[in-house]
Amino acid sequence: MLLDLHVKDLALVEEVWLELGPGMTVLTGETGAGKTVLVGALKLLLGERADASAVREGSAEALVEGRFLVDDEERLVKRRIGADGRSRCSVDGEMATVGMLAQVLGDVVDLHGQHEHQSLLSPARHAGFLDRYLGEEAGSALAAYREAYREHREAAKALDALRELIEERDQRADLLRFTVEEIEAVAPAPGEDAEIEERLVRMRNADRLVTAAEESWRALKADGGAIDLLGAAERALAGASSLDPALGPLADEVRAIAERVNDIGLEIKSYESSIEHDPAVLESLEARHAAIRQLVRKHGGSIESVLAVAAEARAELQRLESADLEVAAAEARAHAARDALLAAGERLSAVRAEGARGFTEALRAAAADLALPNAAFDVVFEDLPFERWTLDGPHKVEFLFSASGSERPRPLAKIASGGEMSRVMLALKSILGAADQTPVLVFDEVDAGIGGATAVAVGKRLKSLSYRRQVLVVTHLAQVAAFADRHIVVEKRVGADGREVTVAREVTGEARVSEVARMLSGGATDVGLEHARELLAAATA
Repeated sequence: MLLDLHVKDLALVEEVWLELGPGMTVLTGETGAGKTVLVGALKLLLGERADASAVREGSAEALVEGRFLVDDEERLVKRRIGADGRSRCSVDGEMATVGMLAQVLGDVVDLHGQHEHQSLLSPARHAGFLDRYLGEEAGSALAAYREAYREHREAAKALDALRELIEERDQRADLLRFTVEEIEAVAPAPGEDAEIEERLVRMRNADRLVTAAEESWRALKADGGAIDLLGAAERALAGASSLDPALGPLADEVRAIAERVNDIGLEIKSYESSIEHDPAVLESLEARHAAIRQLVRKHGGSIESVLAVAAEARAELQRLESADLEVAAAEARAHAARDALLAAGERLSAVRAEGARGFTEALRAAAADLALPNAAFDVVFEDLPFERWTLDGPHKVEFLFSASGSERPRPLAKIASGGEMSRVMLALKSILGAADQTPVLVFDEVDAGIGGATAVAVGKRLKSLSYRRQVLVVTHLAQVAAFADRHIVVEKRVGADGREVTVAREVTGEARVSEVARMLSGGATDVGLEHARELLAAATA
């Protein structure tokens, strides 16, 4: 149940608080007073798309709050729409998404407006209406059918993909084999490219490196070089150490240095002899380096990526070779999925066909209460070819209608008038509401195109719905408003800033009589007031 609705800075609404209760509540007022704005505010709480243009001019944001009683637990839902177009939502003080609003209130509020007549005129929606009326059994059958439908689609898609793969297999296999052979012909090792580049630098500069090694060796080992000089220094210090023992350690250090320099000279000579001078080896190394670089450029930028491409190609080749076995398994799965879908479709068809009679009887009885005593309804099923089955079922479902028992039922779009459509939709909503026990039913000017005794019948029907749930009705008909437990008038006034604002107030007693009189005759004349009192008295009798 909707307990409170708070709307601030939305369109012409500066601020409105509505305290609501059980039973039937009507909202009335002149055209353009803002009743639709309040219904729109409720739609925002249900997750409808927000538009920044709805924010009241001069305001930073619009705010809509609703306090609901859901399963004996209060839920507070808020929606803020900024003038910059941003929308923020919360549920019980916690941040939420628009989708979460729909989840919280989707089964709580059923809102119906004049534009929803189009859903009744569209046969594509009829199966959903029928399933909703039939309840759990149809819901279970539809869920099983949709699961089988998805499984069949997936199995068929997988089979088609395999068959297409086989058709392209030879060409694809040739490409994969070429890739593998191309990489295996070079067979690069991880890090090999860096090693080759270092080796190439040495070979390309072999003469300079040999020259540097020879010059450094001569400086160390030739006659009069560093080793001879260090030997002379060591001998001089050793000879004088008998005169001063402090020179002995220094002589030992010079001897150690000389030995290390001698070792370095040997290492330099070894390095010089290791330098490669063979042009044939250089040419071979250049060729391998080019081959590796070509693979790297072609297959991902590194030797690791080249090796990964080769591994993937080998794995795909293996899959291609086993594709025939996979096709057999995929065909078996597709056939099993088709059988399961056929069985699920048969069950769904049986459930719908069996429940259609009860549905049309309930719809006929509801229409009779709405001044359509001779109305007749039928539900027809058109079987579809298996290839055209949809998520909604293996057939098309369409409601047929006749306002007169003397005419056979025909599609609603071809024969129903505006007033008849309003009553048929209300009849449908009433039996659906009774079937699924939606706690809050909102009707936004669904009584368009009717009046007189028919309007009274509509008012009675809406009142009967309110015995088991909360019913909110936006109406221009006094005959409907008279049945309400609570009557709220929506009107425009001039606000403190000189601009028009929408306000809402509950009316009782003579104020309510005056509002009903206005709805009847446009003003509170003596005749209109008396008629209004009679209408209210008859509605509560």
